[in-house]
Amino acid sequence: MPRLSPPSLRDLALPLGLGALATVEALSVRPEGMGPAIAVAWGASLGLIFRRRWTLVVGTLAGAVLLLPYVGPELSDLTSPALIVWLAGFSLGRHLPDLRGLPVMVLFLVAVFGPPAVDAGELPGIDDLLWVGTLLLSPYAVGVAVRSFDDRHDRLTERAEQLVAAQEDVRQQAVAAERARIARELHDVLAHSVSAMVVQASAAEDLVRTDPDRAAQVLREVSSVGRNALAETGRLLHLIRDSDDELGLAPGAGLARLPELVDGFRRSGLQVDLAPHIPLGLPPGLDLSAYRIVQEALTNALRHGADGTVQVRVADGPAALDICVENPTGPGGTAGSGLGLVGVTERVAVFGGQLEHGPTGDGRYLLHATLPLPEARR
Repeated sequence: MPRLSPPSLRDLALPLGLGALATVEALSVRPEGMGPAIAVAWGASLGLIFRRRWTLVVGTLAGAVLLLPYVGPELSDLTSPALIVWLAGFSLGRHLPDLRGLPVMVLFLVAVFGPPAVDAGELPGIDDLLWVGTLLLSPYAVGVAVRSFDDRHDRLTERAEQLVAAQEDVRQQAVAAERARIARELHDVLAHSVSAMVVQASAAEDLVRTDPDRAAQVLREVSSVGRNALAETGRLLHLIRDSDDELGLAPGAGLARLPELVDGFRRSGLQVDLAPHIPLGLPPGLDLSAYRIVQEALTNALRHGADGTVQVRVADGPAALDICVENPTGPGGTAGSGLGLVGVTERVAVFGGQLEHGPTGDGRYLLHATLPLPEARR
């Protein structure tokens, strides 16, 4: 058997207050049969402490206060019985599903008109039925309305939680897809670096006897490419994913192709102002990721931005590569699914960089990414 938890303070307060009120009122009015009346009121009140747990039982038993005329006091002499019945009616409407408490409310009506009909030998008039029915059924109707509102609120809350969970699933899938894409690109970079090392090492082997100085220079280039390849391998180990795509021997994109990328967006109707200085000679993985970041920023500007010029600046500082893309925002702001920014965030995180994005306060949207440069470039 499950252990029953004790009633809460809010479950205790109202019934105990009604019992105390009934006692004070009975002692003040002193009707005939005052003692039984107080006992009946307290019995009904104490039962309502469990109105959330055993609603139908205690709600029905609370109607015993309507039988007070059988033990002495008339219902019109006391007010507290009506308050007890109102709490019972509200509980029947609030805590019972559907309209299962309605028969109990009909039973309350019968209890109200039973003693007068028996004593006077006449049936109540239609005006009496309407008046008493309104008084008894109003709390019940309020309880039903509150329950319907709470049920709807619970359904909306559950749906909102489901939507949040679904959105998180989509975001996680986008992160996984973007990491897989980055992994494939880093595969390309790594394969290109290793291929270059093999070719340069073979050339150094041929030059070691005929031109030692040139062979030493080639070996230094092999060492530099090898260090870059090790750095890319470290990043790749955190991102590697299974893929059925064939790996190429050289990456197909980089900042050298940035003017070509910008021209493509201009043909699509986007006004782009590209800063003339474009850093070249970056490590392949960094170069490719910088290109992809600018590509995603221009895509967002085309889809969600307003008419106006998009400013694109890529500059290499003493320790980091700065990428700034600023565009006018549309009437609703730069809003979308946010999955593109998830990809940009992943690319920046791979290189230990920083990303800032959002409205600037003057009707524009700024994406600013900072990617640390390797020691060899500083």
